[in-house]
Amino acid sequence: MRRMIEIHCENIGEKKQWELGTSLSEIAEQLNIQTRYPILGAMINNELKEMDYNIFKPKRVRFIDITHPDGMRMVVRSLCFVLHKAVRDLFPNAFLTIEHSVSRGFYCEIDGLSGKLSRDTISRLRERMKTLIRQNMPFRRVEMETEKAVELFHEVGMEEKARLFKDRVELYTSVYYLDNTIGYFYGYLVPSTGGIPSFDLVPYYDGMLLRFPLASDPTKLEAVVPQDKMFEIFQEHKKWAEILNVGYVCNLNDQIEDPSNGQEIIRIAEALQEKKVARMADRISRERDRIRLVLISGPSSSGKTTFAKRLGVQLKVAEMKPVAISLDDYFLDREKTPKDENGDYDFEALEALHVKLFNENLNDLLAGKQVQLPRYDFHLGKSMPDGQTLQIRPDNVIIVEGIHGLNPRLIPDIDNELTYKVYVSALTQISVDGQNRIPTTDNRLLRRMVRDHKYRGHDALETLHRWPSVRRGEEKNIFPYQENADIMFNSSLLYELAVLKEHAEPLLEAVYQNQPEFAEVKRLLKFLSYFKPLSSRFVPPTSILREFLGGSCFHYE
Repeated sequence: MRRMIEIHCENIGEKKQWELGTSLSEIAEQLNIQTRYPILGAMINNELKEMDYNIFKPKRVRFIDITHPDGMRMVVRSLCFVLHKAVRDLFPNAFLTIEHSVSRGFYCEIDGLSGKLSRDTISRLRERMKTLIRQNMPFRRVEMETEKAVELFHEVGMEEKARLFKDRVELYTSVYYLDNTIGYFYGYLVPSTGGIPSFDLVPYYDGMLLRFPLASDPTKLEAVVPQDKMFEIFQEHKKWAEILNVGYVCNLNDQIEDPSNGQEIIRIAEALQEKKVARMADRISRERDRIRLVLISGPSSSGKTTFAKRLGVQLKVAEMKPVAISLDDYFLDREKTPKDENGDYDFEALEALHVKLFNENLNDLLAGKQVQLPRYDFHLGKSMPDGQTLQIRPDNVIIVEGIHGLNPRLIPDIDNELTYKVYVSALTQISVDGQNRIPTTDNRLLRRMVRDHKYRGHDALETLHRWPSVRRGEEKNIFPYQENADIMFNSSLLYELAVLKEHAEPLLEAVYQNQPEFAEVKRLLKFLSYFKPLSSRFVPPTSILREFLGGSCFHYE
């Protein structure tokens, strides 16, 4: 007698009986599930699975395509594997390194080539990738003993993967094959290469840029956005990682095993960052006759507030007298605040600020006049006229920190020559291994999760629920203006994910499977599992990380 189980398919809102062990691909085919674009995987009880997954218990199933964030991640991972195989096919002794995200793609280099990475070489790789995609080759997941996986990665020269797997406590693990090429991409892949709708590979600086399809229209590619300053800051911090010999997670784990080395990494990483802040202050000091206004912008949880305070300290060392003005005090009264497409107040829109008053106050201050600044009462949702009274002198410099700091519409009435603009973000400096970068958004998300729990009483679920809205606001109000900066500051610390691990994991583990955000929880927990923990007690009180962990020597209102 056949054993049957009930499957609730959320795509069509129906429950049906299926034979024990039926695969997701069989269910999707027999139900004729239609998604906007080809099905790539499925959420099983809010947990991502591949299409060859077999059902043995009653489940809730929702099939996803590239428009789902996890579907897009599957496409990107799979595309990276195709590029990895193309490199190994054409240059067996060379190794692909995926450095970081920039210009709406991944910047890549190839180690082991004789000579410079030429346009002809990139063209050959692109054509090989196209061939692999046309052949619609399956990505095969193979379960094996972890020791065997370590041995295989050693054999093909992927030492950082081998070292990372060696530290795993699981007896068995899974690796992927594309034809005869082995790889691992720390997450699920699409069923076959034919599931990659479009891509491009183009020259970029000394390497190449891997371009991705748009989630909203996979036949088109993400536009290449010039990000020369962003690229420069990534390259600078690549050198920092080389100084500390922590380019990959396995290198960091090796250092953490020796407590004295772990503490030394913290000291050096903090010193490198402080040196960068001091150099900015020195430049402002040298140009004090010109620079009267420092504008600081950056996305959520980038550490803008602590950076502004540390810059203020260094400016005082440079014999200047910084004064701070908060953009938050220029919010319009609640009833005048614009609303978004959902009818909610859009506090992240520039139009939520009294821009005209802000410019009037700045012009008066720069003219040496005494100004009564506003004060915003967030409880009442009203602007109050009893803010601080301020008058600046020639040795004062005004520091303004806020998400709109680089938007030219913020200060249309202020001479640009009087300003110095800083973009702050947490741009993750280490990679999991040569083919797997760490998304900078994950770094910031973990920071925010820890901070929201400690200071705002929010659990991880609430932070995860709000995050997509935060990201949409950043895409609209912050990222388009980041290249307007005179300088960029990377607030990420080489060691910080190892420190955040012990604070974030318990918060993530408290999210239950019945929540839609559970898939994101599982992804983040798996990502953190590769890091060995580093105690936060060695993090100095001046560190940007203290803004999120607590224990800072700075006061935050």
